[in-house]
Amino acid sequence: MARRNMSVVRQEPVTAPVVRCAIYTRKSTSEGLDMDFNTLDAQRESCEAYIKSQQGAGWTALAEQYDDGGFTGGNTERPAFKRMMADIKEGKVDCVLVYKVDRLSRSLFDFAKIMELFEKHNVSFVSITQEFNTSTSMGRLMLNVLLSFAQFERELVSERTRDKIAAARKKGKWPGGSPVLGYDIDPDARRLVINEPEVVQVKKIFELYLENQSIMSTVETLNDMGMRTKSWVTRKGVMRGGHPFDKARLHRLLTNVAYIGKVPHKDKVYEGEHDAILDNELWDKTQFLMITNAKTGGKHVKNKYGALLRGLVVCGSCGCSMIHTFTQKGNRTYRYYLCSNAHKQGWKCCPTKTVSAGQLEQFVVGRIRDIGKNSTILEETIKSVIGQRRDKRPAIIAEVERLRNEIERLKKEGRRLVEGFARCNSGTSPIIAEQITRVDESIAEKNRLMSEARERLLRYELETVDTADIRNALAAFDPIWDVLYVREKTRIVQMLVQKVVYDGVAGTVGITFHPNGIKQLAKEMVK
Repeated sequence: MARRNMSVVRQEPVTAPVVRCAIYTRKSTSEGLDMDFNTLDAQRESCEAYIKSQQGAGWTALAEQYDDGGFTGGNTERPAFKRMMADIKEGKVDCVLVYKVDRLSRSLFDFAKIMELFEKHNVSFVSITQEFNTSTSMGRLMLNVLLSFAQFERELVSERTRDKIAAARKKGKWPGGSPVLGYDIDPDARRLVINEPEVVQVKKIFELYLENQSIMSTVETLNDMGMRTKSWVTRKGVMRGGHPFDKARLHRLLTNVAYIGKVPHKDKVYEGEHDAILDNELWDKTQFLMITNAKTGGKHVKNKYGALLRGLVVCGSCGCSMIHTFTQKGNRTYRYYLCSNAHKQGWKCCPTKTVSAGQLEQFVVGRIRDIGKNSTILEETIKSVIGQRRDKRPAIIAEVERLRNEIERLKKEGRRLVEGFARCNSGTSPIIAEQITRVDESIAEKNRLMSEARERLLRYELETVDTADIRNALAAFDPIWDVLYVREKTRIVQMLVQKVVYDGVAGTVGITFHPNGIKQLAKEMVK
């Protein structure tokens, strides 16, 4: 019987593939992080112990530490988190471990995006205190349930904090934030107390506004007098405020209800704990004037030399505005419009330079008169007016959309701040309260602007251009023009004309009319 040769096959031991594990830790506040062994260390130690228990499966902890101390889980704006996500995209991580699910994120929306990225790069996720497997449908369900409760808890804290702020303001308590001119902050009682020397300044500012009847004129006067906004020293010893006045700063001061002893909250005003600086008469006069100026464009600016096109002329050569100015030779005054670019940078910067004010104004007025006389020109003007109204509609829609996006961004920022306020200590709460107040004010302002834009859009939708009224108004323009005073002529031209483009090189003049201006003139003429 033949002998069979037997060969022995040696089997090599099978080694498990290496699983590179990234440990992510997070704490919402920075309190206690300066300790030798803090909560981040505790989270990391627990995760390292879990990885050691999985050594047989090839698990090994990465040396890189992804620790976010003092960052909320309500968003993904965290430095260590971003580093970890970048390493995942570069293929440096196979598994992410956390102590609890909410350490990675407390937002269901954000967590879904994170899991999608993990799945894309074949990265598994483990919460060492909440056993589940994301590779099964039941595991994913349990994960979503846990995260839903985490998000519910976060939103509940936000709602309670906002309710707390609203309740405090209803009781008239100072909402926090930067002090205003005329008041100091009592650090013990956390309320506003009157600063007597600054009270004189506040009253002077309100009186100057009523005297000048213009915010910009008042700004110039205040800056000439050397007046500045409120200056104060923060708890950290940093000097803040003390800025020159501008239109926005003065407007905030003139509309601050704190000066009559009240506290604002969203669209309501409550009686405050602090004392008033102004009497109701001075306050009411100021608010009435501001409302009136908002509707009429403010006090009629002095126009000694009757510049009909002031603020309307644009240089056709360089696109800059042209300012009205004059020179005097003997007893004669010569008026002209000067390119602001040539005025600031030198005559060589613009070939147009200047144009005679009288000649340009005469041409524009003559053009308006011709519209009423010539039916062809009138029809072209009406078509242009209708076209302008149609062209403005997309711009208004885009503005509404931009404001809506800005409001959503501010709301997200507000929610983040409220979360921080709920967890912060007493030393940082006034700073966060100030930020919340500013965000709420910004949201209110954006809502106001969006309401105005929607109203403009609605007017464009509802208003129609009555060609008969425009024809009658422009036909009546010519016979009454010569009997009008200069101020009335200026008002009508400013109402009708939106822009005048003068090109000194080509010798051309382009006129753009206000669609609503012609309609307004038609209303006035047919009365």
